Amino acid sequence: MTTPQPDANLLRVSRRVAIPLEELEFSYARSGGPGGQNVNKVASKTHLRWRTATTSVVLPLGTLDRLKASYPSRFTNEGDILLVAQTHRDQERNRQECLDKLVEMIRQCLQAPTPRKKTKPTWGSQLRRMDAKRRNSAKKEGRRGGGQD
Repeated sequence: MTTPQPDANLLRVSRRVAIPLEELEFSYARSGGPGGQNVNKVASKTHLRWRTATTSVVLPLGTLDRLKASYPSRFTNEGDILLVAQTHRDQERNRQECLDKLVEMIRQCLQAPTPRKKTKPTWGSQLRRMDAKRRNSAKKEGRRGGGQD
């Protein structure tokens, strides 16, 4: 899961990126998951909302765009990240699961993808391609029947 944080007010994502916990909003509701009769009494389902568009400036340049491209279903129309956890019976474990999901999402998007370098086809591959085209053409030419008049 997440590494222990020296500062209790920060969610540490990497050495350079830490999210202040006051930017994260948690809300709780009754869960449909395990818990027996407890499910009807305790609000253990956890919703995490992070208002990235309006409040956050902690992410490096381009990371938020990569997050939106990689996880479009996690974003609201306003640009907030919304995560839900309800697999555990208690609220604190579901809260920690939401935080772990958020950290994992951001870690995957922190590193910019390496741009593809355009390369030219080799001389041999060009010759093989042209030879295959010639053979295919000859095969189809042989299928043509002469028109009987």
